[in-house]
Amino acid sequence: MEPTGLQALEVLISEHEIAKRVDEMAARITATIDCSEAMAVVALKGALILAADLVRRLPALRAIDFVQARSYGHGTESSGEVRILRDVEMLLTGLDVLLIDDILDTGLTSARLKSHLESQGARAVHLVTLLDKPSRRRVEVQPLITGFTVPDLFVVGYGMDFAERYRDLPYIAVLNPGEEHA
Repeated sequence: MEPTGLQALEVLISEHEIAKRVDEMAARITATIDCSEAMAVVALKGALILAADLVRRLPALRAIDFVQARSYGHGTESSGEVRILRDVEMLLTGLDVLLIDDILDTGLTSARLKSHLESQGARAVHLVTLLDKPSRRRVEVQPLITGFTVPDLFVVGYGMDFAERYRDLPYIAVLNPGEEHA
């Protein structure tokens, strides 16, 4: 029996499906970008697990750095305001940047991060995202590659959270906020 107070979850994308798709994403990236002239910038905290799995499949990346932005807080709806909480530490000048993010939703966070990294001298910023919710888009953003397109549901797992919970799940699940486990 699971602890009380946890929200009811329904598996949307299995651990096996994710692993297979991450392999495909890595193959597409290496066919498109010279990894020896690129670095990964991981959007914390949600993309950490995707990035760990993905960068191990990318040969000779120059470096890995991290950026953190917030638009959700502890709710399930984006506030619309994107704040950068942690900036990259490395110089991006003249490099291709793989911006690894967990989910492309409204596009506000991805667009803000892409613009921010370009302003720091990146030659190009290529968005790589595990999930895409095109029905929620408010800003046009074109990813280099997306793992899965998902409907307008609040999802958790594989790094994504609800109030800092569920990041450790090895799969993607739909959060049903009105229901709790028995």
